[in-house]
Amino acid sequence: MTEAVQRAPTELDEAVDRYLAHLRVERGLLNATLEAYARDLREYVEWLSGRGVPRLAEVDEPLILQHLGALQLRGLSRASQARHLAAVRGLHRFANAEGLTPGDPSEGVETTRGSRPLPHFLAVDEVDLLLAQPDAGNASGARDKAMLELLYASGLRVSELVALPVSAIDPHTGVVRVRGKGGKERIVPVGERARDALAAYLCGPRQKLLGTRHSSDLFVTPRGGHMTRQGFWKLLGRYARSAGIQQRVYPHTLRHSFATHLLERGADLRAVQAMLGHADIATTQIYTHVDRERLKAVIAKHPRA
Repeated sequence: MTEAVQRAPTELDEAVDRYLAHLRVERGLLNATLEAYARDLREYVEWLSGRGVPRLAEVDEPLILQHLGALQLRGLSRASQARHLAAVRGLHRFANAEGLTPGDPSEGVETTRGSRPLPHFLAVDEVDLLLAQPDAGNASGARDKAMLELLYASGLRVSELVALPVSAIDPHTGVVRVRGKGGKERIVPVGERARDALAAYLCGPRQKLLGTRHSSDLFVTPRGGHMTRQGFWKLLGRYARSAGIQQRVYPHTLRHSFATHLLERGADLRAVQAMLGHADIATTQIYTHVDRERLKAVIAKHPRA
């Protein structure tokens, strides 16, 4: 009789093992609770592996939202969804604290009375304040303004933004060619302000940052390398604080804001799905839930509500 072939342990499995050991030894959780966490996290790891995600460092907030949405569609109870989210949050917090990941992508994920988790986003005036912070009069500021304007104008993932080559920008047609997850390419149109910010950055500041060096990367640093995800997270946080924005702002906050603001203004859901690079439209539909929650809040203020 042939034995079943077991999957070789991955970095994801090792991270889960370390977290469960932490819960058992340092937190002293009951065996029943540990077993429930272990089941939820093994399922989470299997789901990530099935989508070609080999490490926790590659997980972002929309991926967590998509996973939790899949649990709801499967008919999982509200209590089980809440426990699953607690396990996933704990794993990502632990991984970040242990230096396994550059950040905690679960930090901005919340749920509303047992419904699908809703993404955080900024109001239009908050986005305007944020985008006004970089000083475009110097090379780094011009680069930062171009990055922020492009991120909000296109809804790119931060990993896609920092990986853009100069050749991805087509100044004549006003589109950006993006290579997303799984190597899939998509074309995203951008507005006039983002095009102007990119043109201002490319006409001098970019080469000033490079000095005598050459690079095919669009967004570069004075050392000649490309801007990293961690580097962009830091500068975004700095600009959000200087803009007086109270909530924590992540790169995906601008992606969420891009999608939410488009749908609020009547954009077609399929078009937004294509621009975001979502394989499953159910992921994009998360943003329509934001509209419904906002409408409920407005109706609640009606005199006869």
